[in-house]
Parts: sequence; C-alpha cells; structure tokens
Amino acid sequence: MPTVYIRPIALVDSPQAEDGEAVRLGGGLSYASRFALMVREGGKVISRRRLGASEVPDAVTALPDGLAADASEQWNNLRKVHAPLACGPRMIRLDQPQIMGILNVTPDSFSDGGQFLDKPDAALDHAHAMLSSGAGIIDVGGESTRPGAAAVWEGDEVKRVVPVIEQLAASGAAISIDSRRSTVIEAALAAGAHIVNDVSAMRHDPRTAQIVAKAGAPVVLMHAPGDDGDLHADGDYADVVLDVFDALRERRDAAMAAGIAQEKILLDPGIGFGKSLAENLALINGLPMFHALGQPILFGASRKRLIGALSNEVPSHQRMPGSVMLTIKAWQAGCQIVRVHDVAETVQAMHVWRGLCDAALTDFSQLP
Repeated sequence: MPTVYIRPIALVDSPQAEDGEAVRLGGGLSYASRFALMVREGGKVISRRRLGASEVPDAVTALPDGLAADASEQWNNLRKVHAPLACGPRMIRLDQPQIMGILNVTPDSFSDGGQFLDKPDAALDHAHAMLSSGAGIIDVGGESTRPGAAAVWEGDEVKRVVPVIEQLAASGAAISIDSRRSTVIEAALAAGAHIVNDVSAMRHDPRTAQIVAKAGAPVVLMHAPGDDGDLHADGDYADVVLDVFDALRERRDAAMAAGIAQEKILLDPGIGFGKSLAENLALINGLPMFHALGQPILFGASRKRLIGALSNEVPSHQRMPGSVMLTIKAWQAGCQIVRVHDVAETVQAMHVWRGLCDAALTDFSQLP
C-alpha cells in the first residue's frame, strides 16, 4: 500500500523573506517555504513533487482519496502549535527551545559514567548547576544505553534514580525519568518525576503504557531498531528518514490506542541508535519532516559517536563544540527540546540563535 510524506526542503529566516509564503514549523521559530510531496510504495519513492507553500493544498487535494486524507493531516501537523507541558507547578513552553540537562547516575554511561553514581550530593549539585545555567528539564537516568552496555537489574536502577528525583522534586525542578522499565518508571513518577523518556518507545515493557496513561504524564517515544536484547541491532533501512518516520508514527498510534493523550506524546528520532554515520547525518538533515507527525520533537546527539567520527576520533568529553553545532541544526529544524550534557554552553548558543531569529522577524527591509 502506498504511503505519502510531506518533507520541508527549504528553510527561511522569516515568513516575510518569502512574502508570507512560508510555514511556521511546529509552532516554533523555524519556517519552511518549499516542500517535497512524496509517495512511496514497496520501500521505494515512486513520485516526488517540489512545491511552494501555496501550492501544497491543491497538490494534496489532487491525491487519491486514501493518500489525500493522510497528506492533509500531515500538512496541518506541520503547522501545529503545541500546548505547554505541565510538569507539576511548572509549565514548559514549546513555542521556544527548551533544554533538557542530562544527569546519569550510572557507572558506565559513555560520557560521564561513574561521576554521579552513589554520590547524591555531587549529582544534585550538578543538577542545580544545570538548572541555574538555564536547563528547563533534568533527565535522570540509571541505566546506560550505549552500544554493548550491560543490562541493569531494575531494583538497582530504582535505587540509583529515586533518591535524586525526590530531592530534585522538592526543589521544584521539572524532571524526566530516562528508563524503559515499568517498575522504575512507576517508582520515579511516585518520587516526583513528571516526564517519561523511554528509549524503547514503550516496546520493552508492555506495562509502561498503562502506567503512563494512568499518570497522565508526558512521554517521549524514541526510535531504536533493536529488540529488548540490543536496541542498536537490526538497523536495516530502505530510506532511514522515511523508515524512522513510519516507525515513530506506529509508536505514536500505539500509545494513543493505549489511552495516552496525543498532546502528551513527544517523539525522538533516536540519533546514534542503530544507525550508521551516514544514516545519522541523513536523519539530522531530515528533522523538519518529523513535524508532520504532529508531536513535539526531542533531539539528543550530545557528545555522541558521530561527532567523534567527524572529528578525528576526539573523545566524548571533548565533543562539546560538535554537540552545540548539532543542537543549532536541531533548532533550525524546529525541534522543541534538546537533550544535552553541556548546558551552559548550549544556553549561550541558544541566546545568540534566538537573537538572530528575532532580528529576522523584525527585519522589514524585504517588504515592498
């Protein structure tokens, strides 16, 4: 059965740069003026039209009935404005970039493993430093998901994350729990976490969807091709952008079928999980298309392997400049949340990027 996709292929600084013929992506600060309308069947793209923003509605209407309805929904989704995320007393706005600071209480995470394991004071000091630097959310994780990492018993994972979450919650922070195990997620939510960040997109533990739905918590569904044993395995793609798009659509629909409200679902394309360097780069270049799924996008590439691969194998703790570069690329694509290690440096980059965006929106020199 054929499937249809609308991919933004030209981004502009402001709508006036195209005399108003530009679409605001995901209700944020990025705009697209040209689009590719594609139809795929049997894993191959069988048609591709390049269109200006004003041409898309008529082209969508001209599609066969089954494709037209899907394309119309995608076109509306590209322009969708997302409501803020409620995190206890805090509201996380999604009309501007938000920064999620990484706090790994693990012995073996690829970048900062062991720094904060069994060191609650050091973990909390680091979390508060990230909050003071401008992080809107702290993402607490007790299991490494790097390639080859050993599995963690869920009881140990609970012991690692719950004390930190309890103290962060007492300080009023917005907190995400980075876990794929329902027992850990349930304990973290009870301790005060607000968001569930599941790298398996709730495939690992079928009970997770029930817990998330009952709690009414926002959930991040990340793409990873592998099964429970190895999330990085089985990364075989006909077209990595379209295949990941389809996989995230399936997980979004499964979450909604399980009773999770659509406005509570965020999507993460899973940079570095079961993808080659070329596939990661293609996915990053294709980020604007994921707004067509109608959900806020979380982007996480901080200090990841692809930066080392492009930088003479620089070690993970020296990948901050590359991480910031990829984050800027994500902002340009309209991603609402970026997950990073280097919060202060990323916040500074965000302020400069926001200044450029604001200047472009108030530049009327291009108007007649």
